[in-house]
Amino acid sequence: MQAVLSWFVAVTTALTLMRHSSSAENKPEAANTPEASVYTAVKVVSGGAVAGTITYSGKAMAPKKLAVTKDTQVCGKVEHVDESLLVGANGGIKNAVVSIKGIKSGKGLETLGTSFVLDQKGCMYTPHVSVVPVNATLKIVNPDGILHNIHTYSQKNPPFNKSQPQFKKEMTTSFAQAELVAAKCDVHGWMSASILVVDQPYYAVTDATGAFKLTDVPAGTYTVEIWQEKLGTKTAQVTVAAGQTATLNFAFPAAAAN
Repeated sequence: MQAVLSWFVAVTTALTLMRHSSSAENKPEAANTPEASVYTAVKVVSGGAVAGTITYSGKAMAPKKLAVTKDTQVCGKVEHVDESLLVGANGGIKNAVVSIKGIKSGKGLETLGTSFVLDQKGCMYTPHVSVVPVNATLKIVNPDGILHNIHTYSQKNPPFNKSQPQFKKEMTTSFAQAELVAAKCDVHGWMSASILVVDQPYYAVTDATGAFKLTDVPAGTYTVEIWQEKLGTKTAQVTVAAGQTATLNFAFPAAAAN
């Protein structure tokens, strides 16, 4: 009997390991994830700011054109390009995300806004990179009059995988855990977006010139994290004085794009 039990345990363990291995192979590649934190909203007195520009030290590159292979009568009205790295003439990087890492208290999460929308007009996601608070309602709109199917990929939140036919102009979802969520359209393979789900408000997405600003920051010394979809994650130290703006300019090395 002991031999039989030992054989059964061994087989069960092997099958469990095989299932875990198969599941891991089917998961999307791990992405940079906002650090889970215990954050307390307080009234910020004499808050300062962190502002600057995120740039690329290499030569500005024209974004790669994407082929529109389906529903061309709608999707082909505008040119589609790879938005994973958009560098302006001045070297500024659009859609980098700058955040204060590990901050424990400060302004409320509601300061990020109250309306969060992912638009699919023209068979592209706008915005390409967005910051959405945990448990906030994200509205997904389809003004195209054709079928879309949004499919999210993440580690902590359940996937959202729903068809949005032409008559269904709006859908909503939310995310309970802070992390980076990737979104794709199962109908139009070139469509992609990054949604940073966050549990503290000190996040900013750079504009077309690479500029950003984090406001109402309590005085102190912080680690600032800079994330870019293609270039990865870098950190820098910054000290914020009460009522003052600390300047943080950061350049990603050209090699990071390879």
